[in-house]
Amino acid sequence: MSADVDVVVVGGGPVGLAAAIEARLAGLTALVIEPRENTVDKACGEGLMPGALPLLARLGIDPPGMPLRGVSYLTPTRRADHLFSTGAGRGVRRTALHDALSSRAAELGVERTAGRIDAFTQDSDGVTVDGLRAGWLFGADGLHSTVRRVAGLEHPRAGARRYGLRQHFAVAPWSDMIEVHWAATAEIYVTPVAADTVGIAVLGRKSTDFHSTISGIPALAAHLDGAAAASSLRGAGPFRQRALRPSAGRVLLVGDASGYVDAVTGEGLRLGFEQARLAVEHVTDGIDYDRAWARSTRDFRRLTAALVQAATSPLRPAIVPAAVALPGVFGAVVERLAR
Repeated sequence: MSADVDVVVVGGGPVGLAAAIEARLAGLTALVIEPRENTVDKACGEGLMPGALPLLARLGIDPPGMPLRGVSYLTPTRRADHLFSTGAGRGVRRTALHDALSSRAAELGVERTAGRIDAFTQDSDGVTVDGLRAGWLFGADGLHSTVRRVAGLEHPRAGARRYGLRQHFAVAPWSDMIEVHWAATAEIYVTPVAADTVGIAVLGRKSTDFHSTISGIPALAAHLDGAAAASSLRGAGPFRQRALRPSAGRVLLVGDASGYVDAVTGEGLRLGFEQARLAVEHVTDGIDYDRAWARSTRDFRRLTAALVQAATSPLRPAIVPAAVALPGVFGAVVERLAR
C-alpha cells in the first residue's frame, strides 16, 4: 500500500514542528497532527542554551528574545556564576518560539490537521493512523505521550516526582544570566525573555506553592515587588518520564516523549531539536536511531539524574556551596549541558 505522506508527526509543539521542518528540508512530505489549533504554550524555563541556536538556525529560524550569558546558582548567602564559553544562549518565550517554528513550517509546506491520536497500527512498510497511511510516525507528543504508550514503549515511573509552575512578570530583567535560586525544597528559574519581561519557573514537589516559594527568597521577591503578572500561572509534570527505548519499528519518539529526567538549565529543547534531526536521518540515511539517541543524550541523562538525585536527598543544602567551592566542576557541567 502506498503512503499518503512520508512522515506523520504526532504533536505540534516546538520539537514536533522542528521534526516536520527537518523532514521537509530533507525532501519528505510531512503532516503534523495536534489537537490545539492555536499557539502552544507550556510551563517551562524558556532558556535556549547556546547549542540550541545553531540547530534552529539550520532550520531557518531566529526567534526573538534576550541574550543569556550564563547560569547562576544562588542561595540567600552564596552565589556561583558560570559564563558560557561558546557564546550566549537566548531567553525566548515559548509562544514566540512556537510561532517562529509554525511560520517556518507553513513556509515549507508542512501540512497540519487538528486531532488527537489514540491508536495506530504499523507493519513492515508503514504506519496507519486515523485512516491515513504514512511511511513513518514520529511521536512528539510530550511528557505523557500517547504514542509512547500505544507503541508499547512506556517504562514504569521511578524516582522523585517533581512538577513545574511558570508565570511571567512585567519587569525589566535585572540580569543577563539564568538565575537558579535554591529554596529549601524547590528551585526557582528566572529567565529574561524580553526587555520588559522575565519568566519565573518553580520546580519542586506537587504541593509546592508558587508565590510562597518566591516570597521565601527576599532578593527575588524584591525584584518582583509591584510587578504585574504578564501571563497566567501554568503547571506541568510530573517531569521524570522514561521509555523502554526510543523507537519501535516505524515509530520513533522525539523530545520529551522519548524520556525526560528534569531541567537543569534549558537543555531539553536542544536535545529535542537534535533528536528531530536524527529521526529524519534514520528515515533518509538509515542511521541507527536508538544508538544515535543514546549517544546524543548520554551526558544529559547522567548529569541531570545525578543532580536531581542530590536535590531530592539530604545532600541538597550542599549543592550551591559545592558549586561555589568547585567552580571548575560547576562550569564543566554547565558547559557540557549547554553544547
